[in-house]
Amino acid sequence: GQRNTTRSALCPLPTALCERRELLASEVVMPRLGWTMEVGRVVEWLKEDGETVEAGEFLFSVESDKAITEVEALDSGVLRIPPDSPIGVELPVGATLAFIAAPGEEVSFSAPSVAPEAAPVAVAELSAPTANSASGNGYQETPAISPRARRAAERLGVDWTVLAGSGSTGRIRERDIVAAAAARPASAQTRATPLVRRLAEEAGVDLGQVAGSRPGGRLTRADVLAATSVEAVPHQPDTPTPFSPIRRVIVQRMTESARTVAPVTLTTEADATELARVREHLKGELAGSGDPVPSFTDLLVRLSALALREHPALNSSLAGEAIVQHASVDVGVAVDTERGLLVPVVRDADRKSVGQIAADTARLIAQTRAGTAPADDLRGSTFTVSNLGMFEIDAFTPIINLPEAAILGLGRIVARPVVIDEATETIAVRKMMALSLTFDHRIVDGAPAARFLQRIKGMIERPYAPLMR
Repeated sequence: GQRNTTRSALCPLPTALCERRELLASEVVMPRLGWTMEVGRVVEWLKEDGETVEAGEFLFSVESDKAITEVEALDSGVLRIPPDSPIGVELPVGATLAFIAAPGEEVSFSAPSVAPEAAPVAVAELSAPTANSASGNGYQETPAISPRARRAAERLGVDWTVLAGSGSTGRIRERDIVAAAAARPASAQTRATPLVRRLAEEAGVDLGQVAGSRPGGRLTRADVLAATSVEAVPHQPDTPTPFSPIRRVIVQRMTESARTVAPVTLTTEADATELARVREHLKGELAGSGDPVPSFTDLLVRLSALALREHPALNSSLAGEAIVQHASVDVGVAVDTERGLLVPVVRDADRKSVGQIAADTARLIAQTRAGTAPADDLRGSTFTVSNLGMFEIDAFTPIINLPEAAILGLGRIVARPVVIDEATETIAVRKMMALSLTFDHRIVDGAPAARFLQRIKGMIERPYAPLMR
């Protein structure tokens, strides 16, 4: 977990010297935020290089295969971030990200080394100052810089590697750093971290014209990216985009589902006129109360949970050569996020009222889209509901969320003329809703699945008694 975020720095000196020297700096590394996490991405540094931090304060945010999590400091001291600390680059668990040093302790950064099967990782090395350390940062084709100018660049958040020095040989002096810092808009200097300023410079964004989203108007990486999205961008050649941790998990799970499941999809149509009337009544009753108004998804989560209690074969999963019928009814709700499709879980949905389900889904959806949902809320569902009706979709073929036995797809509710009595040839305008049930034929046969879908259709058309339970 996050308790592995820092560890003692390795001494670069001979063993005999290490025994006589106490190293105070500790590494800040990519944490393991779950048992299955192998890689992660730093989304944003919440503290600046050179800033004093206390143990327990949030240092940076990490995107794992489940969510975006803010990571705490385990030690107190001065945060030292490499000048080329990777943002948005996939790194393995345990990769060095920064150091927390004692006040006054010198930390120099060597060239990044490449971890196996990962992008470059910025590695910090603790060493005594040498004459050679003043001439550059260890990279080829970078300007020479004096030790004093380097310290000024770190203090003022100036990327000195892009500057032209005023020294006789092009060497960067302290006055060059001060001039570069003074040339930036004052508001941007105080409201953005060095890494955010560097990103803005590379993207050609004037930070003085960007509104910060964090308290005090502080600018973040997301603010800069949002600003670039509204500006005219010249045509660029096609470039591949590496999988994010979440997208990699989605690919793996979808591939596994397609390879192992024997999927069958049943479709039907339900008259949702009365269900829509129930929701309108709830909207009126809850107006001004502050309580969330149940959505059609909430209503179908409730009805599906009741139907699963009556048809437990659909509330099952395959475990080896056994079919496990689950004692609890935990319904997952498919949620579209910027990072991909995630499925937060409403626990014990068959035991909760519509109001309780609405409160649960409002919280879960907000946390999932913000990337703050706990990992336990994103796993362990026994059945899933997926709603594409808001996109004017009728029937579709949802993909089973393994290891579940089935998933229910909800189409749009649309008003159209319907024959309601063949004998009298009576036609009326009704609100019709398409339902799609995909089930794993290895676990459930067609007839039990059809009866389950038929039961849901019946409860949609006569919703009052089921919703009052």
